[in-house]
Amino acid sequence: MDNFRLILLLSLAAVLFLIYQAWVEDYGQPRQPARIATGEAPTLAGSQPSAPTDRPALSGETTDAPPAPAAEVGAPAPAETATAAPTITADIVIPDTVSVETDVLRAEISTRGGTIQALWLKDYAAVADRPDDPLQLLKPDAPNMFIVQSGLLGGASTRLPTHEALFTAERRQYRLADGENDLLVELVWQGEDGIEVTKRYRFERGRYLIHAEQTLDNGGAVPLVARNYDQLQRTELIDPSATKFIHTYTGAVYYGPETKYKKETFDEMAKRPLDLAITGGWIAMIQHYFMAAWIPQQDLPQTFYTKVAGNGRYIIGSYSPSETVQAGDSHTFENRLFVGPKLQDELDRIAPGLELAVDYGWLTILAKPIFWLLDLIHSLVGNWGWAIILLTILIKAAFYKLSEASYKSMAHMRKVAPRLKALKDRYGDDKERLNQAMMELYKKEKINPLGGCLPILVQIPVFIALYWVLLESVELRHAPFMLWLDNLTAPDPYFVLPLIMGVSMFAQQKLNPPPPDPMQEKIFMALPFVFTVFFAFFPSGLVLYWTVNQLLSIAQQWYITRKIEREDAAKHRV
Repeated sequence: MDNFRLILLLSLAAVLFLIYQAWVEDYGQPRQPARIATGEAPTLAGSQPSAPTDRPALSGETTDAPPAPAAEVGAPAPAETATAAPTITADIVIPDTVSVETDVLRAEISTRGGTIQALWLKDYAAVADRPDDPLQLLKPDAPNMFIVQSGLLGGASTRLPTHEALFTAERRQYRLADGENDLLVELVWQGEDGIEVTKRYRFERGRYLIHAEQTLDNGGAVPLVARNYDQLQRTELIDPSATKFIHTYTGAVYYGPETKYKKETFDEMAKRPLDLAITGGWIAMIQHYFMAAWIPQQDLPQTFYTKVAGNGRYIIGSYSPSETVQAGDSHTFENRLFVGPKLQDELDRIAPGLELAVDYGWLTILAKPIFWLLDLIHSLVGNWGWAIILLTILIKAAFYKLSEASYKSMAHMRKVAPRLKALKDRYGDDKERLNQAMMELYKKEKINPLGGCLPILVQIPVFIALYWVLLESVELRHAPFMLWLDNLTAPDPYFVLPLIMGVSMFAQQKLNPPPPDPMQEKIFMALPFVFTVFFAFFPSGLVLYWTVNQLLSIAQQWYITRKIEREDAAKHRV
């Protein structure tokens, strides 16, 4: 029994250490990539040099264009499978910037390609101690370059605007006025032979979802074949303010009805490019709390791809099937773009599986209902700290009977502890006779030696699931509690909660039966100190949960132990 309890506690320590080590890896000094070049225009298989792009390709620059699509059955050839490749020109045109502001975000759109090159989230501070400094999610330069691109691909004899083409905008500033619910931004590209492309972004009040369109008007005399592509491009995340003890995933993800939620790490992109046909899915680049995602039309097949470009840039994108636009006709490619915080309720309404970007890991099945309950309590009390405390009480109530059985077993073990020690002294190093005598004692006193340990094992998954809820839920980001605890997702700055937790853990050990082995007793005495140091680097919201849970456990165990002692005393009096 004592060996099993020791193994159990050491296993719990190992689980917590794995949380620290596997999810909190310190992977050295990040690379500082050079200023990002925008790259060459997209090219498809079989392309031939023709008309120049609006910017020359830089020497040695790696293309950031979509890969060549596979040949399609029944598709016209070769016009559909080719596009104009860039050639070097003498003049470089400096693009303008269109600024857009709504009630929740501020963005900058470059007239080169209609790229969303910068975006700030007005309701989210970059750091907790500067609430008026909004978080910048999209950024055109290294470090932390992150941009949103889109374009059209055409045939070898037809030049269509990629993310390198120059557009024109009617205005340089757009602002959502009071009383308006949406804001439309238009950029226009004029091509040869009467071809015109209009790129539209429609922003909505109170939302981070952007409706994106590319309308191709064929004013020429011959049909055009075109396809739409959308991609997200970024470098590795460098966050100097992030703690070294908490690591979350930054990289590409995608979803499909059959593939479900998949991660494409930067290392995987470097090893092999993604090339996957999916209908009804989406692509995204995610980081802690925030994301950008392209959501294509759910009823059209798309090809998802990844690429590694120069200067440490990583790309995930999708391109649509080709469309033939007859002379004098037009076609609109429609997509949706989400750029903002990973708010679970909003993501769930946008597209199937999009809420999975809030990555709770393998315990999602437990973490989702825990967050739902925590969010419900917060809607009633209005404070995330009190919501965590009330959630802890509810979880403790749900496990009350299980904990009761555990504490009763521990109380009985505490009662026979002197007799176990006597057996230890009697049999010494004779393990076989000692174990036999202990089992006879357990049987006589009707004690289950595993009764105090199994309930703890059941609660470990709940603890880990709650860890992910507190770590991944942007709703709790920078959330204050009271007094000095002004950020529940950051460690306690004064280590008060970890110290209270350590003292409570030491007090609970005094209620447990002491192990007969002196070495085990020393190990148990060291555990409160070890866990105090360990929890000092955990989010204070998680330490708050564990401390309250520990205090409730002490109260419950003290009550049950005293009750059993009173019952035994009454039996002896009789």
